[in-house]
Amino acid sequence: MLKDDLKSEAIELEDEAAVKLERFAQLLHEWNGVHNLTGAKTIKAIDQNIIDSLYPLTFIRKPHTLLDVGTGAGFPGLVLAIALPECEVALAEPLKKRMSFLKYAAMDLGLENVRVEAKRVEALKHAPFELITSRAVTDTKLLLELTDHLSDAASSYLFYKGERVFEEIKEMSHQFTYDIVQKNRRNYLYMRKSENGA
Repeated sequence: MLKDDLKSEAIELEDEAAVKLERFAQLLHEWNGVHNLTGAKTIKAIDQNIIDSLYPLTFIRKPHTLLDVGTGAGFPGLVLAIALPECEVALAEPLKKRMSFLKYAAMDLGLENVRVEAKRVEALKHAPFELITSRAVTDTKLLLELTDHLSDAASSYLFYKGERVFEEIKEMSHQFTYDIVQKNRRNYLYMRKSENGA
């Protein structure tokens, strides 16, 4: 059961959110059979992606506004939106079939806090977000450049990375304060602009 798995990871959610996450897994599994939205082909694999998406809630400061870059099949942005109903979430996803799924899932799950942006993030216009997230979209430097107009000194970044994160962070470590939280083969990069940054 997903709810038990989340509890074992110390991820605390309201019961309503847990029910919605299970519904989301079912929806994605159904759509994936037709539209090939994600490599997660089973409910168990989808659940693992949900846990991966939510694990940072154990160490980040919860935001009031969140932008997810390249949400794909919903990881991590839509999953975080379910877990954080008080947070206004924008999902930037330019690919039509994925965008269609995100809109359908948000409607089916009654996620009034979600806005799906069917455009590239560099074309998005919005006030600065408190938290900008992305999983497996591009390298850290480019992500920061693409979202520069959507962030300010108070913004934080949460990037779901693999092994290359250590190389990527070397280039910009003087501009940011950051933590890298490692779990299994995932590196969660949590960053803020340094007050004395360049």
